[in-house]
Amino acid sequence: MNCLEMSEIGNVISKTISTLSPTCAGFKRYTITQPFDMKHIFYIFLLLAFVSCGIASPKQENTKPISHATFDALLKKHVNKDGWVNYEGFKEDRAELKKYLDLIQNNAPNDKTWSKEDRLAYWINAYNAFTIELILQYYPVESIKDIGSKIQIPFVNTPWDIKFIKIGGKEMDLNNIEHSILRKEFDEPRIHFAVNCASYSCPVLRAEAYTGAKIDQQLKEQAISFINDERRNKITSTSAQLSKLFDWYSGDFTKSKSLKDFINQFAKVKIADKTKVSYIDYDWRLNDSKDF
Repeated sequence: MNCLEMSEIGNVISKTISTLSPTCAGFKRYTITQPFDMKHIFYIFLLLAFVSCGIASPKQENTKPISHATFDALLKKHVNKDGWVNYEGFKEDRAELKKYLDLIQNNAPNDKTWSKEDRLAYWINAYNAFTIELILQYYPVESIKDIGSKIQIPFVNTPWDIKFIKIGGKEMDLNNIEHSILRKEFDEPRIHFAVNCASYSCPVLRAEAYTGAKIDQQLKEQAISFINDERRNKITSTSAQLSKLFDWYSGDFTKSKSLKDFINQFAKVKIADKTKVSYIDYDWRLNDSKDF
């Protein structure tokens, strides 16, 4: 959920942090524009030492997989064929969205009565639905990064750190869902093509809800769509300009194969071993249908 450009030193720090704890890799989402000295580095490590990067997944006994039909209907109504979101329309249907969010919040999944596929679909839908709700709370905005404090500290006061979610009695934020649950518990790199951060460069918001019965096919389709989308990845026979997602979360994509091999599973144009790889700057403009 939850991605941003960093200075060379900032990138080194973030990669160091991500090797210490996989749930901390969301640190890469935050832009660092000021030059670093040893004092800055010390304060960053001190901060992250005291700030928890994650929480245990909330679980409720005796709940059963929920229906995502309400969210599915909203997505079909307010997400166009190119993946842009009609936030004005969502605002008009806020009551229906709230109904779905209440369903999510009151029915945390568990390992006994929910399949892995149903739990994965639940958490992806939860991330996407609550991201829409967060945007609506501040709409109109030009970017999700405009939400919150002007000076933003990773895992403290960014949009992804706002504790506006309560699932199974636990207060949560979007970082908790993405890094502590989706990335940590499911070992499924394709989730990066399914969770939507409400921005231009993000993989598009799918115009249907994820379901346990279809989740594998849905994630495969999202991977194919994103990797072959020339607005977000430009792959030719001689070069590969890739989304920054593949840089920020390279560890998720390369656990069992190289990054090129992972991408070639879904790419129409294959990346050769000698192909030079670079990364495209992330565009954080809001994915609002009225602007595209």
